[in-house]
Amino acid sequence: MSHVLTLIGNSDTELTQDHVDAVAAAIGTKSAPTWLKQNHACDLPLEAADTSTIDAARIALKGAALDVVCQPVVHRRKKLLVADMDSTIIEQECIDELADALGIRDAISEITERAMRGELEFEPALRERVGLLKGLAESELQRVYETQITETPGGRMLCATMRKHGGTCALVSGGFTFFTERVAKSVGFTSNQANTLLVENGALTGEVSDPILGREAKVSALKSLASDLKINALETMAVGDGANDLGMIGEAGLGVAFHAKPVVAAAAPAQINHGDLSALLYIQGYRSDEIVNPA
Repeated sequence: MSHVLTLIGNSDTELTQDHVDAVAAAIGTKSAPTWLKQNHACDLPLEAADTSTIDAARIALKGAALDVVCQPVVHRRKKLLVADMDSTIIEQECIDELADALGIRDAISEITERAMRGELEFEPALRERVGLLKGLAESELQRVYETQITETPGGRMLCATMRKHGGTCALVSGGFTFFTERVAKSVGFTSNQANTLLVENGALTGEVSDPILGREAKVSALKSLASDLKINALETMAVGDGANDLGMIGEAGLGVAFHAKPVVAAAAPAQINHGDLSALLYIQGYRSDEIVNPA
């Protein structure tokens, strides 16, 4: 079998045998399904697949809130994960949370949303938003991290499992190092890269250090990390939600749009629209008994 189609449930929607049977009939496979986790994730082997395979599977599911991913079997289990942070590994956009401390959340979040949808160039949009943060006390960053930032469920499980099986997990964000350093340590990433907010006399200057880490820098980071590990692109996975993630999503062996903006979901080879970050393990074929669940 050259391809595999994976069905993944979530905390709200159980994957049933009826779902599996309906999809198997729709995509024309008679191969026995492999349950990765009972009532949650299942593989259907395929002799071949094309762009119509996913469409047929989704039609067969009749609107059920289940994720569907189809990919080649070769290099399915990845050796490198490169992940975006904001609205991917964490549930917030850090810059919007910082803006909240100054009472300008609406002004900044509108720019953030437009940039993530691809309507604005990332670098000037970032500089504009950071400029609006001028004067924010440096101490507010720690307060925001402790009180307003929450991890997306499944992230620790994702990193711990991939690391146990020899993989490397890197956090590469267009956000800020203050947050990536803390999130990477908490969630279990091997390394992190982001932009640095400049501080003077205990307050933000309204500037970030050059060069800006944006779309092209994320692609470069993916390539550099793969080169350091001596692996090829097919052995990598990239995940993100915004337009500045499109480059690395396209460059990776498997690019995943995670609860993403429409422009990203439309372009990504794989989409997770309903599940949490543990779905990225089932995509790789990990069984429930192989998954590490940190305390």
